Amino acid sequence: MKLCGDCSSHQEGAADRSRSESRLALTRIGQKAMLSYVYFGTNDFDKAIEFYDAALAPLGMKRCVTGDAEWDRIAAGWGIYEDGGARELAFWIGKPYDQQPASVGNGSMVAFSGRSWKAIDDFHAAALANGGVCDGAPGLRLHYAPDFYAAYVRDPDGNKIAAVCRGLTERR
Repeated sequence: MKLCGDCSSHQEGAADRSRSESRLALTRIGQKAMLSYVYFGTNDFDKAIEFYDAALAPLGMKRCVTGDAEWDRIAAGWGIYEDGGARELAFWIGKPYDQQPASVGNGSMVAFSGRSWKAIDDFHAAALANGGVCDGAPGLRLHYAPDFYAAYVRDPDGNKIAAVCRGLTERR
């Protein structure tokens, strides 16, 4: 499977891969994924860590640590961070680089993948229990696709995040 180029090249052979194999293909050393990392600024670092630890756990995302004490004091990440960042696919929160207050981007959103509808439901519940605000309850979004099950929340700083499960059309 090619990781860049026109969409028709992605389709050939892609149907034969499982979702987990496709995810692994994006993170193998030597291949390039579309993204390296996403970073949201926060005005309450400890609250943001608490929120994201709880919200991302149902999606199987674990904290990554850089080993750089100064960086790990001002930023926290979930996902993959290895070889000093040479291999990275992560979501980060922390103080804005310009040291100004964090603000929300209008129209900005990060969507995380979930393996099941239950994972999406649990993401939503954990987010709300840890200071998040509902911006779309878990459910099928048929206007996107017949298998697009998603939930949307705002984190304690007001950033919009989502969790999405594809490949199922009914609860299992």
